[in-house]
Amino acid sequence: MSLEHPFAQYVRILGKGKTGSRSLTEDEAREAMGMILRGEVQDVQLGAFLMLLRVKEESYQELAGFVRAVRDTVSAPSIPVDLDWASYAGKRRQLPWYLLAALALADSGARIFMHGAAGHTAERVYSEYVLESMGVSPAKSWQEVSDKLDQSNFAYLPLSVFSPQLQRMIDLRNEFGLRSPVHTLSRLLNPLAAPYSLQSIFHPAYAENHQQAAAMLGQAHAAVFKGEAGEAERKPEAVCKVKMVHCGELSEVEWPKLIDGRQEKQETLNIDDLVNAWREDKVDEYGKLAIIGTIAIALHLQSPELDQQRCLDRADNIWKNRDRTRLASR
Repeated sequence: MSLEHPFAQYVRILGKGKTGSRSLTEDEAREAMGMILRGEVQDVQLGAFLMLLRVKEESYQELAGFVRAVRDTVSAPSIPVDLDWASYAGKRRQLPWYLLAALALADSGARIFMHGAAGHTAERVYSEYVLESMGVSPAKSWQEVSDKLDQSNFAYLPLSVFSPQLQRMIDLRNEFGLRSPVHTLSRLLNPLAAPYSLQSIFHPAYAENHQQAAAMLGQAHAAVFKGEAGEAERKPEAVCKVKMVHCGELSEVEWPKLIDGRQEKQETLNIDDLVNAWREDKVDEYGKLAIIGTIAIALHLQSPELDQQRCLDRADNIWKNRDRTRLASR
């Protein structure tokens, strides 16, 4: 008689039916993800595991365990950074204005590390490709991350560079037809242990899990909100509820609409429009409010004692004083 595969116990915990199944503990989740990352799991087991989690919806304890397992395998050096910015969703309706917000914040003196994955969902544009098109090349190593942060206060590193195993799991999206919990846990990685973490979700129900997991992971300061298309970008036409973590204390802040009406989907996402907005202020009201609104959330994360109007005023000033030569003409 053949022996049961060691990973089978974790599939069984999740898949024993309505009355027999349960969530994994943090330790179980850490060990299960560790086995996956070490290549000790069969593909059929991985598919079953991820989809059972997707149907059940992962708990914050599971997310924390998964993140710890990934961090165990990421050999990131000690690089000073202020803000960790996760970018995993991609955009399809509107231009990625959040990239201009991040670069303007970098110009104001904040050291920003952005990480993400590209190409896993059709008909979306991703940070990695857009940044490169604007002349801001992604890093290819941790040394390049350090160099870029020292040179310009901004660096983007693809997930495929620092965790190819996770990138492989994200790429399974087209086989499953669904996103998996990997899209969620990647946003929580903060591989350089930045004191401030900015995350966005697409489904509002996931915000609390992100918040609770960040607190469990000991993240000093974190902000989680429903951004445009799931990226960390303020939607000017919507009320924005931001889940916060400050030194173990959990809270929620509500930001009112910045504009009335609903923005129509853009037929094409022209990167030249981002460059022209940056270099020449050629930007419509929606785009400018998306940029300033996103900067304001990041400022409030770093300085929660400031009221919203002061954050917006400072954000506007940061935008006005950006280095317009940072992006090359196209």
